[in-house]
Amino acid sequence: MRFSVWPSFQRPWEEVLHLALHAEAAGWHGLWYADHFMPDTPDGTPSSEPALECWTVLPALAAATQRLRLGTLVSPTSVRHPAVLAKQAATADRISDGRVVLGIGAGWQVNEHRAYGIDLAEPKVRVDRFAEALQVITSLLSQPSTTFEGAHFRLVDAPCEPKPVQQPLPVMVGTPSPRMMRLTARHAHEWNVWGTPERVADRTAAFLAACEKEGRDPATVRRSVQALFFLVDDEERAAMIRERAPDDRSVVGGPEQLVEAIGRYQELGVDEVIVPDFTLGSTAAERQMSYDRFAAEVTAAFT
Repeated sequence: MRFSVWPSFQRPWEEVLHLALHAEAAGWHGLWYADHFMPDTPDGTPSSEPALECWTVLPALAAATQRLRLGTLVSPTSVRHPAVLAKQAATADRISDGRVVLGIGAGWQVNEHRAYGIDLAEPKVRVDRFAEALQVITSLLSQPSTTFEGAHFRLVDAPCEPKPVQQPLPVMVGTPSPRMMRLTARHAHEWNVWGTPERVADRTAAFLAACEKEGRDPATVRRSVQALFFLVDDEERAAMIRERAPDDRSVVGGPEQLVEAIGRYQELGVDEVIVPDFTLGSTAAERQMSYDRFAAEVTAAFT
């Protein structure tokens, strides 16, 4: 079982860089970063809060670190043209000497699409577009040139040079939906999903069914999960958090309870647990202390 950190894209650059260096020195496996242009809002209105841009941050982290895996959670193909994504990922992989994971999804966040005039199609069309983008990306990253004619994308003898260091460069799809899981089983190298062990168990059963339909050995697909982890010792406080936090993606309790929950992920075949910093404190110092405690009292049980 591997463990990775996930700093919010709203953190200052100095904190993100410090966390990356600290996580690498402390033995964490990787760092993941969300690809959004602004924070989400409930009513779809634009947000003017700070938000660092993912594909500028990742190459900078690649140049600053030596071992840490670096991935996107996830780059939306509604916003990013697949040829641009493939080129960005290949270049970042060169800078990192083979440490990039390209996480992609179909796109969902209303306010960033609305604010920038980017079309967010209805779900079927969005997934149709994603299916084409996935084929384009995997071809560009591995083939000498790509010619593709689809309803949404057209490429003619398109190169992507230099190729990434990794062959293949891992393409990860983040999704809980049946059709997207079948596309993952057909084309991708990794699958990611949000949730508690109970939700991940349900989605894992669906993913195994998708692999069977596509003739894919599920053992050849790496799996990662993330949840909102609340490491609290006081049961009264834990109960209050459980009442307020999303019940399908929150893991709440002391070290023993979190170890138990992660053990259940492991039993489900999960390879990597991603720990967001969203619930780990209100200051950079608190968040680093929480990551250190998580490593000492939770992840240490799996090493």
